[in-house]
Amino acid sequence: MCTIQCVGGLAAILIFLYIHYWRRNRDEFVPINWPIFGMLLALMCNLSNFHDRATLILKHHGGTFRFGGAWFTNTSFIGTSDPMNVEHIASKNFGNYGRGSNFKEIFDFFGDGILNSNSHVWKQQRTMFHSFLKRKTFKNFFQQTMKKKLENYLLPFLNDVSEIGAQVDLEDALSRFTFDSICTIAFGFDPNCLLNKFNELTEIDYQKSLAVIDEVILYRHFIPSYLWKLQKWLHVRQEKKLREAEENLDRFLYEALMKEEYGTRGMDEKYLRDNALSLFLAGNGTVTSGLSWFFWLVSTHPIVEAKIIQEIKDNWPTQEENQTPWRDVDLDNLVYLHGAICETLRLYPPVPFEHICAIKSDILPSGERVSPNTRLLYSLYAMGRMEQIWGEDCMEFKPERWVSETGHIIHVPSYKFIAFNTGPRSCLGKDLSFIQMKMVAAALLQKFHIQVVEGHPVTPKLSFVLHMKHGFKVKVTKRCI
Repeated sequence: MCTIQCVGGLAAILIFLYIHYWRRNRDEFVPINWPIFGMLLALMCNLSNFHDRATLILKHHGGTFRFGGAWFTNTSFIGTSDPMNVEHIASKNFGNYGRGSNFKEIFDFFGDGILNSNSHVWKQQRTMFHSFLKRKTFKNFFQQTMKKKLENYLLPFLNDVSEIGAQVDLEDALSRFTFDSICTIAFGFDPNCLLNKFNELTEIDYQKSLAVIDEVILYRHFIPSYLWKLQKWLHVRQEKKLREAEENLDRFLYEALMKEEYGTRGMDEKYLRDNALSLFLAGNGTVTSGLSWFFWLVSTHPIVEAKIIQEIKDNWPTQEENQTPWRDVDLDNLVYLHGAICETLRLYPPVPFEHICAIKSDILPSGERVSPNTRLLYSLYAMGRMEQIWGEDCMEFKPERWVSETGHIIHVPSYKFIAFNTGPRSCLGKDLSFIQMKMVAAALLQKFHIQVVEGHPVTPKLSFVLHMKHGFKVKVTKRCI
Protein backbone atom coordinates (compact mmCIF):
# COMPACT_ATOMS: atom_id res chain seq x y z
CA MET A 1 0.00 0.00 0.00
CA CYS A 2 2.84 2.35 0.88
CA THR A 3 4.47 1.74 -2.51
CA ILE A 4 1.22 2.51 -4.34
CA GLN A 5 0.81 5.72 -2.38
CA CYS A 6 4.37 6.79 -3.19
CA VAL A 7 3.89 6.11 -6.89
CA GLY A 8 0.59 7.97 -6.85
CA GLY A 9 2.16 10.90 -5.04
CA LEU A 10 5.04 11.04 -7.53
CA ALA A 11 2.60 10.95 -10.44
CA ALA A 12 0.60 13.80 -8.91
CA ILE A 13 3.76 15.87 -8.48
CA LEU A 14 4.78 15.26 -12.11
CA ILE A 15 1.31 16.21 -13.35
CA PHE A 16 1.40 19.39 -11.24
CA LEU A 17 4.84 20.29 -12.58
CA TYR A 18 3.73 19.64 -16.15
CA ILE A 19 0.68 21.92 -15.79
CA HIS A 20 2.73 24.58 -14.00
CA TYR A 21 5.45 24.69 -16.63
CA TRP A 22 2.98 24.39 -19.48
CA ARG A 23 1.08 27.43 -18.21
CA ARG A 24 4.30 29.39 -17.83
CA ASN A 25 5.41 28.43 -21.34
CA ARG A 26 2.23 28.33 -23.38
CA ASP A 27 3.99 30.15 -26.15
CA GLU A 28 4.58 27.49 -28.82
CA PHE A 29 7.88 29.14 -29.67
CA VAL A 30 9.31 28.70 -26.17
CA PRO A 31 10.21 25.07 -25.37
CA ILE A 32 9.30 24.10 -21.80
CA ASN A 33 12.37 24.32 -19.56
CA TRP A 34 11.82 21.39 -17.18
CA PRO A 35 13.67 20.86 -13.92
CA ILE A 36 16.54 18.39 -14.44
CA PHE A 37 15.70 17.74 -18.12
CA GLY A 38 15.80 21.33 -19.30
CA MET A 39 14.50 21.77 -22.86
CA LEU A 40 15.83 18.40 -23.94
CA LEU A 41 12.38 16.74 -23.87
CA ALA A 42 10.95 19.39 -26.19
CA LEU A 43 13.88 18.95 -28.56
CA MET A 44 13.51 15.16 -28.67
CA CYS A 45 9.77 15.49 -29.35
CA ASN A 46 10.51 17.73 -32.36
CA LEU A 47 13.67 16.05 -33.56
CA SER A 48 12.07 14.66 -36.73
CA ASN A 49 11.45 18.22 -38.00
CA PHE A 50 14.32 19.85 -36.12
CA HIS A 51 15.44 22.27 -38.85
CA ASP A 52 12.00 23.75 -39.51
CA ARG A 53 11.15 23.90 -35.81
CA ALA A 54 14.47 25.61 -35.04
CA THR A 55 13.77 28.11 -37.83
CA LEU A 56 10.40 29.08 -36.32
CA ILE A 57 11.89 29.49 -32.83
CA LEU A 58 14.81 31.57 -34.10
CA LYS A 59 12.47 33.79 -36.12
CA HIS A 60 10.27 34.34 -33.07
CA HIS A 61 13.24 35.28 -30.88
CA GLY A 62 14.87 37.71 -33.29
CA GLY A 63 17.45 35.27 -34.59
CA THR A 64 19.11 34.08 -31.35
CA PHE A 65 17.89 31.62 -28.71
CA ARG A 66 19.55 30.03 -25.69
CA PHE A 67 18.69 26.33 -25.45
CA GLY A 68 18.85 24.92 -21.93
CA GLY A 69 19.96 21.28 -21.89
CA ALA A 70 19.56 18.70 -19.16
CA TRP A 71 21.45 19.24 -15.93
CA PHE A 72 25.02 17.93 -15.76
CA THR A 73 25.14 17.24 -19.51
CA ASN A 74 26.74 18.94 -22.49
CA THR A 75 23.45 19.54 -24.33
CA SER A 76 23.06 23.31 -23.74
CA PHE A 77 23.87 25.68 -26.60
CA ILE A 78 23.15 29.07 -28.13
CA GLY A 79 21.43 28.86 -31.50
CA THR A 80 21.56 31.78 -33.92
CA SER A 81 20.60 32.79 -37.44
CA ASP A 82 21.59 36.43 -37.03
CA PRO A 83 24.12 37.25 -39.80
CA MET A 84 25.89 39.78 -37.57
CA ASN A 85 26.40 37.09 -34.91
CA VAL A 86 27.61 34.66 -37.55
CA GLU A 87 30.10 37.15 -38.97
CA HIS A 88 31.34 37.88 -35.44
CA ILE A 89 31.75 34.18 -34.55
CA ALA A 90 33.17 32.95 -37.84
CA SER A 91 35.22 35.95 -38.93
CA LYS A 92 35.66 39.07 -36.82
CA ASN A 93 36.35 37.22 -33.55
CA PHE A 94 37.42 33.94 -35.16
CA GLY A 95 40.30 33.44 -32.72
CA ASN A 96 37.89 33.03 -29.80
CA TYR A 97 35.89 30.21 -31.39
CA GLY A 98 37.21 26.74 -32.07
CA ARG A 99 35.93 23.22 -32.49
CA GLY A 100 36.08 22.32 -28.80
CA SER A 101 36.55 18.91 -27.20
CA ASN A 102 32.87 18.04 -27.60
CA PHE A 103 33.08 18.51 -31.38
CA LYS A 104 36.04 16.15 -31.70
CA GLU A 105 34.23 13.52 -29.62
CA ILE A 106 31.14 13.73 -31.82
CA PHE A 107 33.21 13.53 -35.01
CA ASP A 108 35.73 11.02 -33.66
CA PHE A 109 35.57 8.89 -36.81
CA PHE A 110 37.09 11.76 -38.83
CA GLY A 111 40.27 11.55 -36.78
CA ASP A 112 42.76 14.36 -37.16
CA GLY A 113 41.55 15.62 -40.54
CA ILE A 114 40.83 19.27 -41.27
CA LEU A 115 37.22 18.93 -40.06
CA ASN A 116 38.37 18.30 -36.47
CA SER A 117 41.54 20.35 -36.27
CA ASN A 118 42.22 23.70 -34.60
CA SER A 119 44.91 26.42 -34.43
CA HIS A 120 48.24 25.80 -36.18
CA VAL A 121 47.36 22.22 -37.24
CA TRP A 122 44.24 23.47 -38.98
CA LYS A 123 46.23 26.27 -40.67
CA GLN A 124 48.79 23.76 -42.01
CA GLN A 125 46.09 21.46 -43.35
CA ARG A 126 44.14 24.30 -44.92
CA THR A 127 47.30 25.62 -46.61
CA MET A 128 47.96 22.13 -47.98
CA PHE A 129 44.41 21.73 -49.34
CA HIS A 130 44.42 25.26 -50.73
CA SER A 131 47.62 24.75 -52.72
CA PHE A 132 46.28 21.45 -54.04
CA LEU A 133 42.74 22.52 -54.98
CA LYS A 134 43.74 25.84 -56.58
CA ARG A 135 46.21 24.37 -59.08
CA LYS A 136 45.21 24.82 -62.71
CA THR A 137 46.28 21.25 -63.48
CA PHE A 138 44.02 19.90 -60.73
CA LYS A 139 41.06 21.96 -61.94
CA ASN A 140 41.53 20.62 -65.48
CA PHE A 141 41.80 17.06 -64.17
CA PHE A 142 38.69 17.59 -62.04
CA GLN A 143 36.63 18.86 -64.98
CA GLN A 144 37.84 16.12 -67.32
CA THR A 145 36.98 13.49 -64.71
CA MET A 146 33.46 14.90 -64.32
CA LYS A 147 32.99 15.07 -68.09
CA LYS A 148 34.07 11.47 -68.58
CA LYS A 149 31.93 10.16 -65.74
CA LEU A 150 28.91 12.10 -66.98
CA GLU A 151 29.19 11.04 -70.61
CA ASN A 152 30.12 7.42 -70.01
CA TYR A 153 27.95 6.58 -67.01
CA LEU A 154 25.37 9.03 -65.64
CA LEU A 155 23.84 10.07 -68.97
CA PRO A 156 23.73 6.49 -70.37
CA PHE A 157 22.29 5.30 -67.04
CA LEU A 158 19.43 7.82 -67.18
CA ASN A 159 18.93 7.08 -70.88
CA ASP A 160 18.50 3.39 -69.96
CA VAL A 161 16.03 4.36 -67.21
CA SER A 162 13.98 6.44 -69.66
CA GLU A 163 13.90 3.70 -72.31
CA ILE A 164 12.59 1.01 -69.97
CA GLY A 165 10.19 3.43 -68.27
CA ALA A 166 11.48 2.70 -64.78
CA GLN A 167 11.35 4.81 -61.65
CA VAL A 168 14.72 5.65 -60.15
CA ASP A 169 16.00 7.15 -56.92
CA LEU A 170 17.89 10.08 -58.40
CA GLU A 171 19.52 10.92 -55.07
CA ASP A 172 21.03 7.42 -54.98
CA ALA A 173 22.22 7.70 -58.60
CA LEU A 174 23.83 11.07 -57.89
CA SER A 175 25.45 9.71 -54.73
CA ARG A 176 27.00 6.85 -56.73
CA PHE A 177 28.15 9.32 -59.38
CA THR A 178 29.85 11.66 -56.89
CA PHE A 179 31.34 8.73 -54.95
CA ASP A 180 32.95 7.32 -58.09
CA SER A 181 34.15 10.79 -59.09
CA ILE A 182 35.82 11.60 -55.77
CA CYS A 183 37.46 8.15 -55.71
CA THR A 184 38.90 8.76 -59.16
CA ILE A 185 40.20 12.16 -58.07
CA ALA A 186 41.50 11.15 -54.63
CA PHE A 187 42.77 7.61 -55.33
CA GLY A 188 43.10 7.33 -59.09
CA PHE A 189 40.63 4.49 -59.53
CA ASP A 190 36.89 4.22 -60.18
CA PRO A 191 34.95 1.76 -57.93
CA ASN A 192 32.09 1.80 -60.47
CA CYS A 193 29.25 2.23 -57.99
CA LEU A 194 27.25 3.75 -60.88
CA LEU A 195 27.02 1.57 -63.96
CA ASN A 196 25.47 2.63 -67.24
CA LYS A 197 22.68 0.06 -66.99
CA PHE A 198 19.83 0.49 -64.52
CA ASN A 199 19.21 -3.23 -63.93
CA GLU A 200 22.87 -3.91 -63.11
CA LEU A 201 23.04 -1.74 -59.96
CA THR A 202 23.71 -3.52 -56.67
CA GLU A 203 23.80 -2.36 -53.05
CA ILE A 204 27.32 -1.34 -51.99
CA ASP A 205 27.86 -1.08 -48.24
CA TYR A 206 30.84 1.28 -48.24
CA GLN A 207 29.11 3.70 -50.63
CA LYS A 208 26.09 3.91 -48.28
CA SER A 209 28.24 4.33 -45.18
CA LEU A 210 28.67 8.11 -45.24
CA ALA A 211 24.88 8.67 -45.20
CA VAL A 212 24.59 6.48 -42.08
CA ILE A 213 27.49 8.31 -40.42
CA ASP A 214 25.85 11.69 -41.19
CA GLU A 215 22.62 10.55 -39.54
CA VAL A 216 24.16 9.28 -36.31
CA ILE A 217 26.51 12.26 -35.96
CA LEU A 218 23.51 14.59 -35.85
CA TYR A 219 21.92 12.57 -33.03
CA ARG A 220 25.16 12.85 -31.08
CA HIS A 221 24.79 16.64 -31.08
CA PHE A 222 21.56 16.58 -29.10
CA ILE A 223 21.61 13.65 -26.69
CA PRO A 224 23.82 13.60 -23.56
CA SER A 225 27.30 12.32 -24.40
CA TYR A 226 27.20 9.71 -21.63
CA LEU A 227 24.14 8.17 -23.31
CA TRP A 228 25.61 7.77 -26.78
CA LYS A 229 28.93 6.68 -25.28
CA LEU A 230 27.08 3.97 -23.32
CA GLN A 231 25.34 2.87 -26.53
CA LYS A 232 28.73 2.80 -28.24
CA TRP A 233 30.22 0.66 -25.45
CA LEU A 234 27.23 -1.71 -25.53
CA HIS A 235 27.22 -1.71 -29.34
CA VAL A 236 23.47 -1.02 -29.59
CA ARG A 237 20.96 1.22 -31.40
CA GLN A 238 22.37 4.16 -33.40
CA GLU A 239 25.93 3.50 -32.30
CA LYS A 240 25.74 -0.06 -33.63
CA LYS A 241 24.73 1.29 -37.05
CA LEU A 242 27.54 3.82 -36.85
CA ARG A 243 30.24 1.29 -36.03
CA GLU A 244 29.21 -0.99 -38.90
CA ALA A 245 29.20 1.94 -41.33
CA GLU A 246 32.58 3.16 -40.08
CA GLU A 247 34.10 -0.32 -40.44
CA ASN A 248 32.80 -0.64 -44.00
CA LEU A 249 34.13 2.75 -45.04
CA ASP A 250 37.45 2.33 -43.22
CA ARG A 251 38.02 -1.01 -44.92
CA PHE A 252 37.43 0.64 -48.29
CA LEU A 253 39.64 3.65 -47.53
CA TYR A 254 42.63 1.61 -46.38
CA GLU A 255 42.32 -0.73 -49.37
CA ALA A 256 42.24 2.32 -51.64
CA LEU A 257 45.35 3.74 -49.99
CA MET A 258 47.16 0.43 -50.42
CA LYS A 259 46.23 0.30 -54.08
CA GLU A 260 48.01 3.59 -54.54
CA GLU A 261 50.91 2.37 -52.36
CA TYR A 262 50.92 5.59 -50.35
CA GLY A 263 52.49 3.73 -47.41
CA THR A 264 55.71 3.20 -49.35
CA ARG A 265 56.19 6.93 -49.81
CA GLY A 266 57.03 7.64 -46.18
CA MET A 267 53.63 9.06 -45.29
CA ASP A 268 51.52 7.96 -42.35
CA GLU A 269 48.51 5.90 -43.45
CA LYS A 270 46.28 7.26 -40.66
CA TYR A 271 47.12 10.84 -41.70
CA LEU A 272 46.24 10.07 -45.32
CA ARG A 273 43.08 8.24 -44.32
CA ASP A 274 41.85 11.17 -42.17
CA ASN A 275 42.43 13.73 -44.92
CA ALA A 276 40.98 11.46 -47.61
CA LEU A 277 37.88 11.17 -45.47
CA SER A 278 37.59 14.97 -45.39
CA LEU A 279 37.66 14.97 -49.20
CA PHE A 280 34.94 12.34 -49.24
CA LEU A 281 32.72 14.38 -46.96
CA ALA A 282 33.13 17.45 -49.17
CA GLY A 283 33.01 15.74 -52.55
CA ASN A 284 30.31 13.12 -52.07
CA GLY A 285 27.54 13.86 -49.58
CA THR A 286 27.35 17.64 -49.87
CA VAL A 287 27.36 17.74 -53.67
CA THR A 288 24.78 14.94 -53.83
CA SER A 289 22.58 16.88 -51.43
CA GLY A 290 22.85 20.13 -53.40
CA LEU A 291 22.09 18.45 -56.73
CA SER A 292 19.16 16.44 -55.36
CA TRP A 293 17.41 19.50 -53.93
CA PHE A 294 18.20 21.44 -57.13
CA PHE A 295 16.51 18.88 -59.39
CA TRP A 296 13.53 18.67 -57.04
CA LEU A 297 13.04 22.44 -56.99
CA VAL A 298 13.47 22.77 -60.76
CA SER A 299 11.12 19.86 -61.46
CA THR A 300 8.41 21.52 -59.34
CA HIS A 301 8.91 24.97 -60.92
CA PRO A 302 8.33 24.54 -64.69
CA ILE A 303 8.89 28.23 -65.51
CA VAL A 304 12.36 28.08 -63.94
CA GLU A 305 13.06 24.85 -65.81
CA ALA A 306 12.05 26.44 -69.14
CA LYS A 307 14.36 29.42 -68.53
CA ILE A 308 17.31 27.16 -67.74
CA ILE A 309 16.68 25.07 -70.87
CA GLN A 310 16.51 28.20 -73.02
CA GLU A 311 19.75 29.51 -71.53
CA ILE A 312 21.48 26.21 -72.29
CA LYS A 313 20.22 26.32 -75.89
CA ASP A 314 21.38 29.92 -76.33
CA ASN A 315 24.86 29.32 -74.96
CA TRP A 316 25.55 25.71 -75.83
CA PRO A 317 23.78 24.78 -79.09
CA THR A 318 25.73 21.55 -79.75
CA GLN A 319 23.36 18.58 -79.71
CA GLU A 320 25.80 15.69 -80.08
CA GLU A 321 24.95 12.55 -78.13
CA ASN A 322 26.13 12.57 -74.52
CA GLN A 323 28.19 15.72 -74.89
CA THR A 324 28.66 17.82 -71.75
CA PRO A 325 29.36 21.55 -71.31
CA TRP A 326 32.55 21.59 -69.30
CA ARG A 327 34.80 24.45 -70.41
CA ASP A 328 34.85 27.55 -68.20
CA VAL A 329 33.54 29.72 -71.03
CA ASP A 330 30.51 27.42 -71.43
CA LEU A 331 29.72 27.31 -67.73
CA ASP A 332 30.31 31.01 -66.98
CA ASN A 333 27.63 32.00 -69.50
CA LEU A 334 24.97 29.98 -67.66
CA VAL A 335 24.09 32.85 -65.33
CA TYR A 336 20.45 31.91 -64.66
CA LEU A 337 21.50 28.34 -63.91
CA HIS A 338 24.07 29.70 -61.47
CA GLY A 339 21.30 31.70 -59.79
CA ALA A 340 19.09 28.61 -59.55
CA ILE A 341 21.91 26.69 -57.86
CA CYS A 342 22.52 29.56 -55.41
CA GLU A 343 18.80 29.68 -54.65
CA THR A 344 18.81 25.93 -53.97
CA LEU A 345 21.77 26.21 -51.62
CA ARG A 346 20.10 29.14 -49.84
CA LEU A 347 16.96 27.12 -49.07
CA TYR A 348 18.60 23.71 -48.66
CA PRO A 349 22.24 24.14 -47.60
CA PRO A 350 24.00 20.74 -47.72
CA VAL A 351 25.36 21.30 -44.19
CA PRO A 352 22.33 22.78 -42.36
CA PHE A 353 24.16 24.03 -39.26
CA GLU A 354 27.68 24.70 -37.97
CA HIS A 355 28.90 23.75 -34.50
CA ILE A 356 31.48 25.95 -32.76
CA CYS A 357 32.69 26.47 -29.18
CA ALA A 358 33.75 29.63 -27.32
CA ILE A 359 37.24 29.72 -25.80
CA LYS A 360 36.79 32.87 -23.67
CA SER A 361 33.87 35.00 -22.55
CA ASP A 362 32.31 37.16 -25.24
CA ILE A 363 29.27 39.26 -26.09
CA LEU A 364 27.58 38.68 -29.44
CA PRO A 365 26.37 41.65 -31.54
CA SER A 366 22.80 40.62 -30.58
CA GLY A 367 23.72 41.22 -26.92
CA GLU A 368 23.83 37.56 -25.92
CA ARG A 369 26.56 36.83 -23.34
CA VAL A 370 28.77 33.86 -24.08
CA SER A 371 30.68 32.03 -21.35
CA PRO A 372 33.86 30.00 -21.92
CA ASN A 373 33.20 26.52 -23.36
CA THR A 374 29.70 27.50 -24.50
CA ARG A 375 28.54 25.64 -27.61
CA LEU A 376 27.06 27.73 -30.42
CA LEU A 377 25.13 26.42 -33.39
CA TYR A 378 24.47 28.77 -36.27
CA SER A 379 21.73 27.50 -38.52
CA LEU A 380 22.45 27.83 -42.23
CA TYR A 381 19.01 26.35 -42.92
CA ALA A 382 17.23 29.02 -40.85
CA MET A 383 19.33 31.84 -42.32
CA GLY A 384 18.01 31.05 -45.78
CA ARG A 385 14.48 31.53 -44.45
CA MET A 386 14.91 34.88 -42.67
CA GLU A 387 12.84 37.81 -43.96
CA GLN A 388 15.35 40.35 -42.64
CA ILE A 389 18.03 38.82 -44.90
CA TRP A 390 16.07 37.84 -48.02
CA GLY A 391 12.81 39.78 -47.87
CA GLU A 392 9.20 38.74 -47.48
CA ASP A 393 9.47 36.28 -50.38
CA CYS A 394 12.29 34.36 -48.65
CA MET A 395 10.39 31.04 -48.84
CA GLU A 396 10.00 31.29 -52.63
CA PHE A 397 12.36 29.64 -55.11
CA LYS A 398 13.39 32.63 -57.26
CA PRO A 399 16.68 32.37 -59.21
CA GLU A 400 15.98 35.93 -60.40
CA ARG A 401 17.05 37.31 -57.02
CA TRP A 402 20.64 36.38 -57.98
CA VAL A 403 20.68 38.00 -61.45
CA SER A 404 21.17 41.74 -61.98
CA GLU A 405 19.39 43.83 -64.63
CA THR A 406 22.58 43.68 -66.70
CA GLY A 407 22.58 39.88 -66.61
CA HIS A 408 25.36 39.35 -64.08
CA ILE A 409 25.41 37.39 -60.83
CA ILE A 410 24.58 39.52 -57.79
CA HIS A 411 27.17 39.10 -55.06
CA VAL A 412 25.80 38.43 -51.56
CA PRO A 413 28.21 38.53 -48.58
CA SER A 414 29.15 35.05 -47.38
CA TYR A 415 27.91 35.74 -43.85
CA LYS A 416 24.42 36.08 -45.37
CA PHE A 417 24.65 33.48 -48.13
CA ILE A 418 26.23 30.97 -45.80
CA ALA A 419 26.04 27.68 -47.75
CA PHE A 420 29.84 27.56 -48.05
CA ASN A 421 30.40 28.94 -44.55
CA THR A 422 32.19 32.26 -44.01
CA GLY A 423 35.44 33.63 -42.63
CA PRO A 424 38.68 31.62 -42.36
CA ARG A 425 36.78 28.31 -42.35
CA SER A 426 34.92 29.04 -45.60
CA CYS A 427 34.79 26.13 -48.04
CA LEU A 428 37.92 25.74 -50.18
CA GLY A 429 36.00 23.72 -52.77
CA LYS A 430 33.32 26.33 -53.49
CA ASP A 431 34.40 27.02 -57.09
CA LEU A 432 34.80 23.32 -57.87
CA SER A 433 31.37 22.59 -56.39
CA PHE A 434 29.75 25.15 -58.68
CA ILE A 435 31.59 23.70 -61.67
CA GLN A 436 30.44 20.18 -60.86
CA MET A 437 26.84 21.18 -60.17
CA LYS A 438 26.60 23.26 -63.33
CA MET A 439 28.06 20.47 -65.47
CA VAL A 440 25.63 17.88 -64.09
CA ALA A 441 22.62 20.21 -64.13
CA ALA A 442 23.18 21.42 -67.69
CA ALA A 443 23.90 17.95 -69.08
CA LEU A 444 20.86 16.33 -67.47
CA LEU A 445 18.33 19.10 -68.04
CA GLN A 446 19.28 19.49 -71.67
CA LYS A 447 18.58 15.83 -72.39
CA PHE A 448 15.94 14.75 -69.86
CA HIS A 449 12.73 15.89 -68.25
CA ILE A 450 12.78 14.86 -64.59
CA GLN A 451 9.44 14.42 -62.86
CA VAL A 452 8.85 13.49 -59.23
CA VAL A 453 6.87 10.26 -58.87
CA GLU A 454 3.30 11.15 -57.90
CA GLY A 455 2.74 10.87 -54.17
CA HIS A 456 6.43 10.54 -53.33
CA PRO A 457 7.18 12.57 -50.16
CA VAL A 458 10.18 14.89 -50.30
CA THR A 459 11.32 16.08 -46.87
CA PRO A 460 14.72 16.69 -45.24
CA LYS A 461 16.30 13.76 -43.47
CA LEU A 462 17.59 14.26 -39.95
CA SER A 463 21.30 14.04 -40.67
CA PHE A 464 24.43 16.15 -40.54
CA VAL A 465 24.28 16.53 -44.33
CA LEU A 466 20.83 17.53 -45.62
CA HIS A 467 19.77 14.40 -47.49
CA MET A 468 16.20 13.51 -48.47
CA LYS A 469 14.41 11.35 -45.91
CA HIS A 470 12.76 9.03 -48.45
CA GLY A 471 15.19 9.42 -51.31
CA PHE A 472 14.16 11.15 -54.55
CA LYS A 473 11.99 8.90 -56.71
CA VAL A 474 11.59 10.25 -60.23
CA LYS A 475 10.56 9.33 -63.75
CA VAL A 476 12.96 10.35 -66.50
CA THR A 477 11.89 11.01 -70.08
CA LYS A 478 13.97 12.15 -73.03
CA ARG A 479 13.50 15.81 -73.84
CA CYS A 480 12.30 16.65 -77.34
CA ILE A 481 14.64 19.28 -78.77
